[in-house]
Amino acid sequence: MPELTTHQPAGETPVAETRKLKYGEAVNAALARVLAEVPETLLYGEDVGKPGGVFGVTRGLRRRFGDRVFDTPISEAAILGSAVGAALMGARPIVEIMWADFSLVALDQLVNQAANARYVSRGAAPAPIVVRTQQGNAPGACAQHSQSLEAMFLHVPGLRLVMPRTAQDAHDAVVTAVQTDDPVIVVENRSLYFGDKTEVELGAAPRPMGWSHLRRAGRDVTVVSWGAVTGQALGAAERLAADGIEAEVVELTWLNPVDMDAVLTSLARTRRLAVVHEANVTGGFGGEIVARAAEAGIGLDAAPVRIGAPDVRIPAAPVLAEALLPAAEPIAARIAEMAA
Repeated sequence: MPELTTHQPAGETPVAETRKLKYGEAVNAALARVLAEVPETLLYGEDVGKPGGVFGVTRGLRRRFGDRVFDTPISEAAILGSAVGAALMGARPIVEIMWADFSLVALDQLVNQAANARYVSRGAAPAPIVVRTQQGNAPGACAQHSQSLEAMFLHVPGLRLVMPRTAQDAHDAVVTAVQTDDPVIVVENRSLYFGDKTEVELGAAPRPMGWSHLRRAGRDVTVVSWGAVTGQALGAAERLAADGIEAEVVELTWLNPVDMDAVLTSLARTRRLAVVHEANVTGGFGGEIVARAAEAGIGLDAAPVRIGAPDVRIPAAPVLAEALLPAAEPIAARIAEMAA
């Protein structure tokens, strides 16, 4: 697992505590922490300041930290371009892009500028920006607000990417991202913001990038997933267990750097592989997981399967979108067919 290249904060010292928080509240707590600990940190984006974010995730931060938290015009190119410039001058900007879909109008700033800054400056001028965004489908989101674009960003060397699913991982991902001297894209999911409260440890030291979780042990098939759809993969594993098929579920929180050791360790036991993601199958990061597993030379007892959305635009009608996106029952059916 790659070592964490960190910035040494000069602000407040964190206080260790555990609180019950929703996912969105955990992100808010992490943002408050880094704003307090790292004086160079800025937080901005559309409706981030006074309104507290379109999903309320940044609520109260402008009141607490003043002009370091502010609203911007509706211009993703300006948001990301200014973040790169600010980072080159010593700041550590955290910028919010409301929907991952909207980042597409600022690909030059991400791909040609932020991702290249460390390389073209021989390490003298990195661009340690954090881009918070959210993606995936929710009722009525339709084609321009439902895309899962992680594979597009993962194709770009120099960009780190994390997709936390739990409140603890969401908190820790923000803290780690701000301490990292590379540009980091933190991909959240709006369907998770207002879920149940869970215990979240606050104030711990930043974790090294690249962590994953073994969410369920099993002997018959390795199921690899990330993001919100991991919940559907876990539901599928429960259905499979009722039929005598024990699926091992590996959740990849970070996709760059990605913990392939965890995948290969599991696969060496089960010798079957299924990858589940919400993004459409063609060009999805699931294909990269399958390719790396094949290159590792682990003999499989069945052809691996990739489970994702079909190669279509996501419709606005919730019933149609639900029919297209991976859900527990069809995931279980695909895996049962492979394991037969």
